[in-house]
Amino acid sequence: MQVKISQAASMISAFLQARLVPMLVGSPGMGKSQLYQQIADQYNLLLIDVRLGQCDVTDLCGFPTIKGSKAGYVPMETFPIEGDAIPEGYSGWLVLFDELSSAPPALQAAAYKILLDRKVGVHNLHKNVALCAAGNLETDSAVVHPMSTALQSRLVHIELIVDPKEWTDWAIAKGLDYRITSYINFKPDNLYTFKADHTDSTYASPRTWEFADRVLKVTDEDNPDRLPMLSGTLSEGVAREFMGFCKIHKDLPTISQIITSPESIRVPDEPSILFALTGAIGHNASVDNFSQMIKYVNRLPSEFQVVALRETTRRNKAMMGHPAVHSWLNTNKEVFF
Repeated sequence: MQVKISQAASMISAFLQARLVPMLVGSPGMGKSQLYQQIADQYNLLLIDVRLGQCDVTDLCGFPTIKGSKAGYVPMETFPIEGDAIPEGYSGWLVLFDELSSAPPALQAAAYKILLDRKVGVHNLHKNVALCAAGNLETDSAVVHPMSTALQSRLVHIELIVDPKEWTDWAIAKGLDYRITSYINFKPDNLYTFKADHTDSTYASPRTWEFADRVLKVTDEDNPDRLPMLSGTLSEGVAREFMGFCKIHKDLPTISQIITSPESIRVPDEPSILFALTGAIGHNASVDNFSQMIKYVNRLPSEFQVVALRETTRRNKAMMGHPAVHSWLNTNKEVFF
């Protein structure tokens, strides 16, 4: 059964409280590691990222040593054990076994004891350690080794899917470029274009769209490097389409024109232009100008009025208290929520 990121976050929190080990699986670039970082932040835990595919068996079982007349194992400092001090400012640790399904069988077997018995060799993990895992799907042509039934039963499994609406909400809250969220509203299928047999050097994904936002921040509109940089981030096809979408903004009525003549300035009818326009409105709306802007918004097709108001209130929470927003919501709350 597949779940969206918001549902996965709730499930992971419940599993951790039950002292179970969640195994989050999904195609590359979905944001699995980032989700665990958010959960670690939520519970004030220090995230320890263990890339299992890059480990050695001794990393998990301990390093061989001589203790008097006997041999033993000293645990690596990676894993907090009983007696270790909790780092200042944290309540404990979240140990993530990332790329678990990419680890060879011997390493997966070495992880059994930690995942089920909470032991590193003969040493108990600290009681304030929570465990979790992540990996790619076997169908994704990533480096994946089948998990044994013994390992499968030590984990609780969650399969992740990407939801464009959830992602745009997150992107707006994170302050990603409004042209990106407008484009994904217009073309939601291009949020995630991964195919196991793709021939491009990369693909569009939640991860690479965040990279694209960084590219936009360090390149100018007329920079000839912007297209090849975005092509190397999103794939050439998606980058060209996105750049074409960005150029639409040159054909939009300006924000100053909308504020000055909200009841007479032209309203476009092309969906791609309307998506771009609602993004620009949401990005530029303020307490001072929205009484004028709303007059123009009310002239848009009803579905784009909703998009414009959502962009406005999600990019600036203070706008929820604006009288013009209140008035619009009182009339349209059934379609907005």
